[in-house]
Amino acid sequence: MSHPSRRARWLVPAVLLLVWLGIGGALGPYAGKLGEVATNDRAAFLPRSAESTRVIDAQKAFQQNETLPVIVVWTADGGGSVTGHRAEATRSLASLKGEPGVVGQASPALPSEDGAALQAVVQVEPDLGDALPDVLARIGDAAKRVPGTHAQLAGPAASQADLSDAFSGIDGLLLGVALITVLVILLLVYRSVLLPLVIILGAVFALGLACAIVYALAERDVVRVDGQVQGILSILVIGAATDYALLLTARFREELARHADRFTAVRAALRASWSAVVASAATVALALLALLLSDLTNNRALGPVGAIGIVCAVLSTLTFLPAVLVLLGRAAYWPARPAPAGDPEAAGGHRLWHRVAALVDRAPRRIWALSLAALLACAAFAPTLTSKGVPLDEIFVNDTPSVAAQQTLARHFPGGSGNPAVIIAEADRLGPVLAAARDTRGVASAAPVTASGRPGGGEPEVVDGRVRIDATLEAPADSDAAKSAVARLRTAVHEVPGADALVGGYTAQQYDTQRTAEHDRTLIVPVVLAIILVILIALLRSLPMPVLLVATVALNFLATLGVSALVFTHVFGFSGTDASVPLYGFVFLVALGVDYNIFLMSRVRQESLRHGVREGILRGLTATGGVITSAGVVLAATFAALGVIPLAFLVQIAFIVAFGVLLDTLVVRSLLVPALARDLGAVAWWPGRLGRLGRRTGTGQG
Repeated sequence: MSHPSRRARWLVPAVLLLVWLGIGGALGPYAGKLGEVATNDRAAFLPRSAESTRVIDAQKAFQQNETLPVIVVWTADGGGSVTGHRAEATRSLASLKGEPGVVGQASPALPSEDGAALQAVVQVEPDLGDALPDVLARIGDAAKRVPGTHAQLAGPAASQADLSDAFSGIDGLLLGVALITVLVILLLVYRSVLLPLVIILGAVFALGLACAIVYALAERDVVRVDGQVQGILSILVIGAATDYALLLTARFREELARHADRFTAVRAALRASWSAVVASAATVALALLALLLSDLTNNRALGPVGAIGIVCAVLSTLTFLPAVLVLLGRAAYWPARPAPAGDPEAAGGHRLWHRVAALVDRAPRRIWALSLAALLACAAFAPTLTSKGVPLDEIFVNDTPSVAAQQTLARHFPGGSGNPAVIIAEADRLGPVLAAARDTRGVASAAPVTASGRPGGGEPEVVDGRVRIDATLEAPADSDAAKSAVARLRTAVHEVPGADALVGGYTAQQYDTQRTAEHDRTLIVPVVLAIILVILIALLRSLPMPVLLVATVALNFLATLGVSALVFTHVFGFSGTDASVPLYGFVFLVALGVDYNIFLMSRVRQESLRHGVREGILRGLTATGGVITSAGVVLAATFAALGVIPLAFLVQIAFIVAFGVLLDTLVVRSLLVPALARDLGAVAWWPGRLGRLGRRTGTGQG
């Protein structure tokens, strides 16, 4: 009668393994296909309700064909005047008319006031995709036909090409760096061959499933994906799946020391770990879904995409990994050898964590006071982190052609040249609106756009009773001075009676994005904290402890921002951060930081119910110290892999999350939280069962 039962026990893990092998084989390739449905058009991610977004919609009526401008700038070889080449520069671009991808006729070449540069604008089709580099190459070749000059390409089309180039090969490069990093760390942690490969395989399967789901949704326009979201998804799934796997495999190793039967050991490990894993995943997934409240479309895109990745990581951890552990048993740790069943010292933890636990037990108040002081000192620098946006010449970490060309434009033409503020107003109020724009401090010039698509030189084009005015700003389009000028310009033209004027353009988009990001932080941060608090209360069945954990991870976030402000300014040389960086950093650090505290405190609660509050803290810290520290190092290393993409936004996110996770793992979770819990004793677990037991047994303070 027992044989069918034994066969059934093997059947479930075998079926699960076959299912995941099928998922890996069929859906694995999607991890490299997300680029096919990704868009790196920054205009697609603007605030939905902002004035600059409404201007983009209004502009379409003034264009027979939607286009993307390329700004060609010429300077003389060796310096000096270039005005004598004006006619030749105009002719060189006129030859592009009718070329594939080029729309209409290029504008005439116009000289700068100092005579040292010429500029002209070529309009190209906006949806060229992979053909854009070829079109830009033809424009560059034509511009280079002007002898004695140096030609460069700037403007939105050139920036878009450089952005696409930065993300080219992101799938293979980022995935390869992350997986190799994780594999090396796991080999060092486990000193075994099979288990690291199994964990990596489970993470890859989870990523393939997540990418397939996201691909299907993006193809149907349910979600938007850009290169940033694509990169973060890969890192998030690999990091989360590895973290959850580390927790489960560490517990399985403990259970092998208690149970000779592998099935019993796996069941015991799952029973002890699943609630912490699910609670941790729910914390991260719900925190990411809170981004749906954002008015910035790229923030909204990351929410469901990241949540899908976390769910797939949990599915892999709780199904694929147990199936493999059952099939491999003790061989999973080869050539290391788990302690034999019945060994009383097997679950005792590493010697280092015995010493840390003893230190916390001896002087808890001194430990938490010193840890708190260090974190507060770092947090004091947090207000110095500016999140007003990254200047154009800092968007890319490496030098790029479009940034160099933009710098050339800025040296010889008004700072906002090539990126004008766009005003849409009623045609019968053109005069007063023009006067208001020209009188605005920070505006260099303003002119209505004619039927040629260029400002000045003819009758204004009127479409549905509206006109478009291009206002060139004095300051560079990405500067704080330009954003202030746009704010003044809006006030001025809004006050013109009956004009119904709107102000948009590149600078207005940056200004609106910054304002929207500030609003998003005010709205989303309390929501994320409330979500985490509710989950912790449900998991730990107490009130003081969840509040304590949320407060410590929030402090860790502020300390990380303080250190980041110093490093970004004095080491990396950044003058500011992207407007979304603080919010992304908060969501990842707070949610992931609570993860490690969940792993720790859920184990502390289990041990406290058996051995009392004081002993439970020491046993929980000793048992989980090694695995949680390993998980933190793995997650920090995987996020650090984002630094291989040469974009300031991702480099900033990589540093904030990597440093913050290490700070949380090594200081907050290892010292601050255990010391506070030890000092508070059973009070921290009020009003749950542990709090009542502590009062009855007199262990309120240990």
